[in-house]
Amino acid sequence: MNPLVFIEKEKGEILGLAIVESGWGSILPTAIIANMMHGGPAERSGRLNTGDQIMSVNGTSLVGLPLSSCQNIIKDLKNQTRVQMNVVRCPPVTTVLIRRPALRLQLGFSVQNGIICSLVRGGIAERGGVRVGHHIIEINGQSVVATPHEKIVHILSNAVGKIHMKTMPAAMYRLLTAQEQPLYI
Repeated sequence: MNPLVFIEKEKGEILGLAIVESGWGSILPTAIIANMMHGGPAERSGRLNTGDQIMSVNGTSLVGLPLSSCQNIIKDLKNQTRVQMNVVRCPPVTTVLIRRPALRLQLGFSVQNGIICSLVRGGIAERGGVRVGHHIIEINGQSVVATPHEKIVHILSNAVGKIHMKTMPAAMYRLLTAQEQPLYI
């Protein structure tokens, strides 16, 4: 059962959420909370977390809608004093386990600037949970956040056995690393 979250706010006050798309390959295509405005109604409620997937707002489903539609639905709540959200708790970081028995076996995905940009259908990476549009933040316990592209490729090319990776949606990564300013709605 997905938790129902009620947020109290002043009429005319924004919720104070920054949302991103869940990304290709996620179980449910919906909006994810990427950031919360300090002191805003969403943060004050203490009921929401970065990474939570928003299924619906005041009974309106966000599942399958483009990000701009989700943002407009949330913006339209500005004059409400109580907002009901149905959320699925999700950590912002996805943990992936790729089993690669031998180097000759292709990993089955491509990376550009730390972001997974393509995936071979049915390959070992897809079976392990790798998602297109996610930023790689850790490989086998080693942070690769500030690692040059060539080194990430080298680490992955030479990895064999169990390969543990941590990833997160690229849009969320850019917000958390201050490469982008959050647009609060």
